[in-house]
Amino acid sequence: MRFDLTVLLPHLDALLAGVLLTAEVCALGIVGAFALGTGLGLAATTHGWPGRLARFYVDVFRNVPFVVQVFFLYYGLPEVGVYIDAFWTGVMALTLVGGAYASDVVRSGILAIEPGVVEAARVSGLSRLSIFRRIVLPIALRTALQPLGSVFVNLVLSSSILSMITLDEVTGAARGVAAETYRPFEVYAFLLVAYAGLTYAVSLGVGALHRRLNRHLVAGGRA
Repeated sequence: MRFDLTVLLPHLDALLAGVLLTAEVCALGIVGAFALGTGLGLAATTHGWPGRLARFYVDVFRNVPFVVQVFFLYYGLPEVGVYIDAFWTGVMALTLVGGAYASDVVRSGILAIEPGVVEAARVSGLSRLSIFRRIVLPIALRTALQPLGSVFVNLVLSSSILSMITLDEVTGAARGVAAETYRPFEVYAFLLVAYAGLTYAVSLGVGALHRRLNRHLVAGGRA
């Protein structure tokens, strides 16, 4: 069989629309996972019921297959009167599972902070909220950002499962084109490139943000 990408030209609009839809659902899922993971990571460092609840949440969502979570949200919830369309089901599923993994990274970043730094902030009279917002969170993010990048990349890869709930993201679009053209090699070669591009974009974004957050350290080292 001759490799011929021109067979994809009539279907390029559908494939690119799938790439765009994947980018949209992943972008929202990543933002949601970061916000949820930050809250859970902070709660997990505390004692009492907030810490226990956060750790229980993480254990549940890290030990249940992602496809089962997606099916529960899309097919299970309507049985109790909760209806969510495929797009927002995807966003919610990525947020929930991503938040569980991100929370461990954020928690590790918080625990890595020297206790003396927080104590000095308390002695200076800062409130707990100010200490968290101005000191704990910025320092923890500098430590956790690159590991968080791996979590976000995995969310992009996991989004391929969303094609199983009728969401025409790039995997779903590719399956449709492959069935129509009978040229799976070219179609899935496009899919390989599409996911490589999406994950590379996430890595670039995380790397740029990491450099921005640590620019004062680089400047200090040069000085």
